[in-house]
Amino acid sequence: MKRVAGHPLWLWCLPFALAALAAPLWLHWWEPAMFLALHHASAHVPLAVWMALSLLGNGWIVLALTAPLLTLAPRLMWAWMCAVPFAAVLTRLGKDFIVSARPAAEIDPALLRIAGETLYTVSMPSGHTTSAWAAASALFFALSPPQRLRHAWLLLLALGAGLSRIAVGAHWPGDVAVGISLGLLCGLLAQWLLARVPLRYQQVHAWPTRALALLVGAAAWVLATTPQDFAETAGLQRGLALFAAAWLLWFAIRSARALKAA
Repeated sequence: MKRVAGHPLWLWCLPFALAALAAPLWLHWWEPAMFLALHHASAHVPLAVWMALSLLGNGWIVLALTAPLLTLAPRLMWAWMCAVPFAAVLTRLGKDFIVSARPAAEIDPALLRIAGETLYTVSMPSGHTTSAWAAASALFFALSPPQRLRHAWLLLLALGAGLSRIAVGAHWPGDVAVGISLGLLCGLLAQWLLARVPLRYQQVHAWPTRALALLVGAAAWVLATTPQDFAETAGLQRGLALFAAAWLLWFAIRSARALKAA
């Protein structure tokens, strides 16, 4: 079977197939009925859970959560960071060139349970969903085939992040479906880019990896000082900031030891 960047061709076709299958969603054939059905069904789960899942689409949050990888598996840290430029470009292009209203602009506010700021425009695609799926799929595809089965929870978390955008009233199902497709594509493109990052850069003592550590440090600072997405998750953000800072300290120690040994 033909392989591209280490993956079978059918896997590269999967994001496009999913986007095609989701056409009735992003064409809004079943809206707003489908959105309202999913939005109201989500009320059976506490809103705090949906807000926490939604944070998985925030880059600062993902940087803090993956801080342990700097020390334990730098290659995996590089893997999801390689997805970032693709996710940023594709999301920005979609929001700049597709004119789309958010659910709050078309549905009676009395029918919605909105968390965070009420948004009205630039709905397509869901940036949080794209980011969550880009990071999760980049990590997933960077694992060996036997490891992937044990880490399928990465994709389940990304799915939860996508559904959360409907639950908090921010996006239509079609926005989320396109975000999943784009995120999967970004995850695959990340493997193509990762293959071009020299192995010597992917070591715990390498200066490029130390540059990634600076990004994690910036994430810890932002999360400790600036509310992200929801005021209700400020405590969780500060906890993640401390978590990232602790792992950064351990990374600095391990990196210094590795550099001295080299």
